[in-house]
Amino acid sequence: MIRLSFARVRFVPTALATLWLATALPVAAQDWTLGPFVRPAGINPVILPDPTSTFIDPMSGQRLAWEASDTFNPAAIRRKNKVYVLYRAEDRSGQGIGKRTSRLGMAVSKDGLRMKRRKTPVFYPADDSQKEFEWPGGCEDPRIAVTPEGLYVMFYTQWNRDVPRLAVATSKNLTTWTKHGPAFRQAYGGKFKNLASKSASIVTKLEKGRLVITRVNGQYLMYWGERFMNIATSTDLVNWTPSVNAKGELTAALLTRPNHFDSDLTECGPPALLTDKGILVLYNGKNKPGAGRDTAYTANTYAAGQVLFDAKEPGRVIARLDKPFFVPTEPFEKSGQYPAGTVFVEGLVYHKNKWFLYYGCADSRVAVAVYDPATR
Repeated sequence: MIRLSFARVRFVPTALATLWLATALPVAAQDWTLGPFVRPAGINPVILPDPTSTFIDPMSGQRLAWEASDTFNPAAIRRKNKVYVLYRAEDRSGQGIGKRTSRLGMAVSKDGLRMKRRKTPVFYPADDSQKEFEWPGGCEDPRIAVTPEGLYVMFYTQWNRDVPRLAVATSKNLTTWTKHGPAFRQAYGGKFKNLASKSASIVTKLEKGRLVITRVNGQYLMYWGERFMNIATSTDLVNWTPSVNAKGELTAALLTRPNHFDSDLTECGPPALLTDKGILVLYNGKNKPGAGRDTAYTANTYAAGQVLFDAKEPGRVIARLDKPFFVPTEPFEKSGQYPAGTVFVEGLVYHKNKWFLYYGCADSRVAVAVYDPATR
């Protein structure tokens, strides 16, 4: 059973990557993994599209049904003994993946299962300092964590239908946000400002029953990326510096594996966990469509994996699951925008002594799975 420490592109081009992987040490899976996660009966999906939700879009000045098409890929955080889920919602402004505008909606739950939703989005493209990065594609795929002092930090993808950029925003109440722009805009003289980037898992720890952002080796640390995992560090949670080698090329902490469920992508999931075994990262693995895929799973399937990194050397893999711990099985996970099958994990909270994992279903719905440590 895992014990948590109380101590203190759309694609990233693989040509930039330099392999940095050590031979995994023999660690029993039951000693370091989180789970099993079980879908609660009769609950899912917990968030569906709603064509009756409208708001005045600041870019067009028109009233839009902002979540009429699809709702998916959620972040989650615990606040005042409730679970807050921020999810990606698409309007009907276009057809096809990436062709509509995405905004972030909010749902609140006392039990982590039954949601009460706001009728208007809490985060969206506007006539502000970030509109060149966020319009017309929008704001996608959030991950949220909180500092011990109560500052909420959100990582999300800015999509202007040209280059996706990993960006940062902060809030004290989850409804009023300050946009800080691309996470890598200052690193190395702006070298990576226009890099196709997304999907950040900042390192957190369980402290007095809640997950909070923590430092690793004196700095804030996150894993990020989808084609491979890179590491980035920060001193202020806003400006991030990716790991590079002597040639200035991005280094890789985790790569895809031929003939495995993650043969095509290894995309970071919810905030990472600092445990007494190391740093645990839940991630989304995509299966290749053709040669080199895992034949046990459908081509192009997204399933969830787990990997454990060394806390002293965060780029060194200690252990990694060969099989996914969570796979698409339900009809709503295999129908919608992405019918090949998707369970895309992005939100993780510790609530009422249980772990709640929120995930996107086929780029169309939001669902939840629960792990009760008392049953393990």
